[in-house]
Amino acid sequence: MKDYRKARKSIKVSVGESVRILREFQELSQNELAKLTGIPQSTISAIENDRVQLGVERAKVLARALHCHPAVLVFPGWDLEHESVA
Repeated sequence: MKDYRKARKSIKVSVGESVRILREFQELSQNELAKLTGIPQSTISAIENDRVQLGVERAKVLARALHCHPAVLVFPGWDLEHESVA
């Protein structure tokens, strides 16, 4: 990890944007993701446009389909370096 270098530029993304970005990286359409998850395409669209909250259960289902940890979807802007540890 000593060769690790943090990106110079970062952007803040919403929960919905993180879902869309991961879906697009995997070249999945909303319809394809809907088939993989059982979540209606209209709900996926609403999540990606931040009209519907993701929720824990949907996050788990989407994370499995998108091959990531649910926290990646639920906390897209979390920065470990700036969080206090109790």
